[in-house]
Amino acid sequence: METATPVRRDGDWMRWVELNEEQGRDLDYKMERARASIGEALAVAHRPVLAFSAGKDSTVLLDLLGRFFPEEARRVAVIYGNTGVEFPECVKWGRARVKELGCEFYEACPGAIECRHYKYEGQRRIWQRLIDDGSIGDVLKADGKLASTLALERACPEDLAEELESERLIWRSGMRKSYFWCVDQYGWPLLGKAWSKLKARRINIDTFLRFSESQSEDEKLLSYYEVLREVKVSQACCDILKKEPSERVQEAIGADLVFKGLMASESRTRAMNFLTRGYLFEGRKRGYLQGDPFFHCQPMAVWTDDDVWQYIRRFEVPYAPLYDMTFVAQDGSVQHIKRNGCMFCATDLRYSDNHLYALRQTHPKAWRAIMKAGLAEQIRRLQRALRSAPQLALFDMFGTEELIDAQPCVFDDLDGLGGRAVYGGLSYDPEVE
Repeated sequence: METATPVRRDGDWMRWVELNEEQGRDLDYKMERARASIGEALAVAHRPVLAFSAGKDSTVLLDLLGRFFPEEARRVAVIYGNTGVEFPECVKWGRARVKELGCEFYEACPGAIECRHYKYEGQRRIWQRLIDDGSIGDVLKADGKLASTLALERACPEDLAEELESERLIWRSGMRKSYFWCVDQYGWPLLGKAWSKLKARRINIDTFLRFSESQSEDEKLLSYYEVLREVKVSQACCDILKKEPSERVQEAIGADLVFKGLMASESRTRAMNFLTRGYLFEGRKRGYLQGDPFFHCQPMAVWTDDDVWQYIRRFEVPYAPLYDMTFVAQDGSVQHIKRNGCMFCATDLRYSDNHLYALRQTHPKAWRAIMKAGLAEQIRRLQRALRSAPQLALFDMFGTEELIDAQPCVFDDLDGLGGRAVYGGLSYDPEVE
């Protein structure tokens, strides 16, 4: 077994060549590096937690904690982020696994809707009524942006309010925020975080595109605005359904350290995070800690997928049955599902063998349901908006509902070519996309 060197401190820089060398070392070496970083993290933490997704990486990290620090691991709380649209195979297995290990367990679920408000269709109808009546200016800022969603809804004429109520275009106070609430109020998770830059309610974006005079003159940004006019897209769901619930649990229990099973091999963003921060680093300040630091630890940063599976096989670590499910890739090979996460995420749509492409084969009923719920229509709009030339394609002759059951499937990629398009071998980056 190779000898591990001391854990890097926050602020130390590792070069890419060093990272490549670390990733090429054997599993025993990487286990020792993980053990050293976990030990250092536990030494500075009073209330450590582990971010658990029931995926293979966080499953191995949980096993590492118990294997190397069986006594200390008892004070590590496990926080499972349940967005409400997780793979059922992971939800059921993850709960059972944590219970079997006897860990302190918290399930972080989305919060409740704070106050009664209208669904997006209702907001649009209020918006259009105010435009028709010439009173839209009453709810706009000086620069043409919407003063607030609440201001728009308060301006709803009484007769229209009765119509919207009778048509049940209302989100009731106290209802749990959900994936469907997010896509209604903000937009669908298409193309990723770097592309869908705005985290704003869709009615606010509509107003900005219609009335604001503060738009950029940059051609790329203006092209982005043109796509926004046609497609209801947003990345708000990730923050609302996953990040915010987990942070609420962390605050409630006074957490000052979070262990994460992130690996530099997963994306360039995660690699840069590790190169500049190391295994253990201080994150942003948390008010509930009253000035004390909040730490992040990524003990498996130099591991690869092969290392994870080697560890699972060597120690016979149980894992979620999701990873035993297979699909036929675009090159004709049979592949196993490699990631878990939200079932209906479409942030990697422009890449081969993307999330929805696999979902159509592994969970056809769920895939068909979300397509009929509105995702198919937004993908069609996006395909048209990104088309380089305004030419008519064969699939433009059919309605969205008809195309859902058509083969080859036009929703497998952004070209609408039924899964035949391959996007230059680009690597999907979950942090950027």
